[in-house]
Amino acid sequence: MDESFRGSSEKVSRHPLDGLTATTAITVRLATHAQLPALTAIARAEIPGVCLSHQGLAQFLQHDPESIFTFERSGNLLGGVAFLHLNCRGHDALLLDAIDLKAPSHKFLARPDEDVSAMYIWAVAGRGRAALGLGNVNEYLKKPRFLGADYFAQPSTPAGRALLVALGFRQIQSFQPDLWTYERPRNRLPPEIAGVVSARSFADARH
Repeated sequence: MDESFRGSSEKVSRHPLDGLTATTAITVRLATHAQLPALTAIARAEIPGVCLSHQGLAQFLQHDPESIFTFERSGNLLGGVAFLHLNCRGHDALLLDAIDLKAPSHKFLARPDEDVSAMYIWAVAGRGRAALGLGNVNEYLKKPRFLGADYFAQPSTPAGRALLVALGFRQIQSFQPDLWTYERPRNRLPPEIAGVVSARSFADARH
């Protein structure tokens, strides 16, 4: 995950993702192709060593129009967040480190008319108050297509790791290095069961 939220990350400090409320201070929209060059420019300016390209974003937006969100204020673009919406095959490949996350095969991506099995945060960047828009994104992703899918991410910087911790993500065991997840409320097991069995055990699935 390439990430940067300069000047706004404190807005989500110690607020789990489902505890963030939608805000009117930031306008959150699905990205358009016309916005991709500006989004790429923000990412390159805000994230050291970012590999994000206009063409890469365009491919994912073409495949799934609900995969990229923008953050705007008073008509000014502040940043955005891009997801890989994975199908069941892609979900397993993520846990097994069997997917190229920089250029994933479309066989691992959910079709626009298909329920999503896992949502990988591919890139997130913003400036000013952009981080406030994460609550709006989470509200949008409560639509039936996404509701059963947990979030996943791999922080690439200490600031990105701190952001994941603040949002309630936790590091998990997997073949994918440094993989973090945020369980959606409907996927959380009762406390008396959670310590006994995992909701999705990649180890059990291999036997």
